[in-house]
Amino acid sequence: MATEKKTIRSDAAPKALGSYAQAIVANGMVYCAGQLPIDPATGNFVPGGITEHTEQVLKNLRAVLKAAGSDLDRAVKTLVFIKNMSDFAAMNEVYARPEYFGPNPPARSTIEVARLPRDSLIEIELVAIA
Repeated sequence: MATEKKTIRSDAAPKALGSYAQAIVANGMVYCAGQLPIDPATGNFVPGGITEHTEQVLKNLRAVLKAAGSDLDRAVKTLVFIKNMSDFAAMNEVYARPEYFGPNPPARSTIEVARLPRDSLIEIELVAIA
């Protein structure tokens, strides 16, 4: 079994805020770092609330996955960090749109957290088939 790992970078997604990769491909899987609702063109959060932020996070994840030769419909597991569980329904409405994960969404955990980088409302990390 191959044990190499390949670092993935996409200019269509925000640059990492620290010393980590946007994603790593290893053993046929893509491990995406958590994405925030940052517009890669400006480096700032997109305007709006949880709906717009969830859309941007998924757009950023898609850009990273495409750079790895994958896409959201190949996701097998996501982990959603949300600042306020009161936003769950609105986040879930966006997340459930078929243009993201298709008819077979990945397994998912959703966790309410006290604080996220840059005081984000949401962060999503993901594992997909390469």
